[in-house]
Amino acid sequence: MSISHAPPHPSTDITGMSRSDPEPAPELEALVPSSSRRARVPRWLRRTSGPLLLLALWQLLSATGVLTSDVLASPGTIAQVAGDLIGDGSLPSAMGVSLQRVAVGLLFGTVIGTALALVSGLFRIGEDLVDAGVQMLRTVPFVGLIPLFIIWFGIGEAPKIAIIALGVSFPLYLNVYAGIRGVDAQLIEAGESLGLSRWGLVRHVVLPGALPGAMTGLRYSLGIAWLALVFAEQVNADAGIGFLMVQARDFLRTDVIVVCLIVYAFLGLIADFIVRTLERLLLQWRPTFTGR
Repeated sequence: MSISHAPPHPSTDITGMSRSDPEPAPELEALVPSSSRRARVPRWLRRTSGPLLLLALWQLLSATGVLTSDVLASPGTIAQVAGDLIGDGSLPSAMGVSLQRVAVGLLFGTVIGTALALVSGLFRIGEDLVDAGVQMLRTVPFVGLIPLFIIWFGIGEAPKIAIIALGVSFPLYLNVYAGIRGVDAQLIEAGESLGLSRWGLVRHVVLPGALPGAMTGLRYSLGIAWLALVFAEQVNADAGIGFLMVQARDFLRTDVIVVCLIVYAFLGLIADFIVRTLERLLLQWRPTFTGR
């Protein structure tokens, strides 16, 4: 008795389709995140559209007579006055004096605020001795201390720099202190388990963890520095952007006042750009959300 072997038939699934002839796999399409897609409008154009629209509205109101010259000069008049001030050298000289005051005050304020934050953030005894006093002084408006600074330091450059340094130190203290105390305790335990000394923990764990807060405090301190400069240069100043504003106020020159305000704004914007660039360089190890 012979057993006949039938030729194998292709198996079928429950849908009745043959498995021996599989359909070709669909082609996969790479997904591109929406954040990396190129925008149709360049970002620099979007960022400048707001100021340009405001400038156009300003010019329109000035041309139609809604804004008179004694209330606010037109953009064309302000541009002409700025060119005259640059041509006779008064504006560059004033900018140099003001930048020097801000730089010295920012240096002293940064050193003082950062040192106090390190003492208070790294050591409990330092917090007990330092933090309460700093919080009390922080609630006192630094502008209200101008009369005391004049009595203590006279009417020269010292009170102006002291005002700027005082205004700068508090934002740095708060942000550096918060950055130190915001470091994850598990990172400290991991560093200790790896045998890091106290200085090694501070150098490799605590300070890098506090660096984002310190950079935020520095950006905020720069804004306070320019604000403090405006008040400082009202104290018997004989040079600087504030001195030009005082002279313009006495002669009712709104165009010169607006030029000085624009210079303040651009100097602050440039300083903020420098700090943001430094922040991107120092914090490359920390990927963050950049918006959609």
